Amino acid sequence: MSSFQDAGQASTMWSKLAPHPPKPPIESKSRAGRNLPAAVATAVVLLSLVAFSLVFRLEFFLVLVIVFLTIGMWEITGAFLARNIRIPLIALSIGQLATLLTTWFFGIEIGLLVFLFATSIAMLWGLGQSTGEENHLKDAIVGSFALAWIGLSGSFAIALADFPYAQATIVSLILLPVANDTGGWLAGILLGKHPIAPKISPKKSWEGFGGSLALAMVISWLTVGLAVGLSWGWVIAFGCLTPVIATAGDFAESMLKRDLGIKDMGSIFPGHGGMLDRLDSLLFCAPTFYFLFAVGLGVL
Repeated sequence: MSSFQDAGQASTMWSKLAPHPPKPPIESKSRAGRNLPAAVATAVVLLSLVAFSLVFRLEFFLVLVIVFLTIGMWEITGAFLARNIRIPLIALSIGQLATLLTTWFFGIEIGLLVFLFATSIAMLWGLGQSTGEENHLKDAIVGSFALAWIGLSGSFAIALADFPYAQATIVSLILLPVANDTGGWLAGILLGKHPIAPKISPKKSWEGFGGSLALAMVISWLTVGLAVGLSWGWVIAFGCLTPVIATAGDFAESMLKRDLGIKDMGSIFPGHGGMLDRLDSLLFCAPTFYFLFAVGLGVL
């Protein structure tokens, strides 16, 4: 009898942990458009964890990235369920973990090879599972997209640990998208009148974009200029490119959520939505930052 009870408990636990479409967010009547105290507290906790990992040991940063991106893969699996698209969570999580670990130990080139191998396995899985009545190839293609967006982009953040001034380059990758979001949000709240793309993201305005650019330039000077030691040309390049790339990441995720019919990718962070709602800009910036720092620091 106990074995049946254990099986039932395991089934109940899995049903709670299994991916599911995200719940609609609690509407906020605040002018800020969110529960501001909860949002600030969540941001402080997340940034404190990352700061601790960079100050104490970079291996802890690797662990944080793995945890964050695993949660992100879990979230996007549930988000696609809203359109009855079932991507192989376990297989993709293993492929993502392998991509991140090989990047850490052997470099981004080997990580890219592992990523390509993982996507090939996903495609073969889709072809093998597809029947006349049920086509799993679409699920495999979407799963490969998820692995590229989350796992491959995240591996470029991991690869920054191999650069000179590794902590400073990682701090730049984290703080510049944060500056973009914060500057854009504040300027948009106070001054926003002209939407950039109202059908995609009606709250993003050209005034907000100006705020993003201004704060990103300040943070670029502090991180890329003072901490990393690159010239003013690189400071301006990072400061100007971050709002463009980060905003493109926001728009891309907004379009995906609109197509899926959901508001947020998840709801694990009060005032912030899901993990991917926090990482969308950073994941878009990571490959660009990697190549900019590689050239600027003379690695390439």
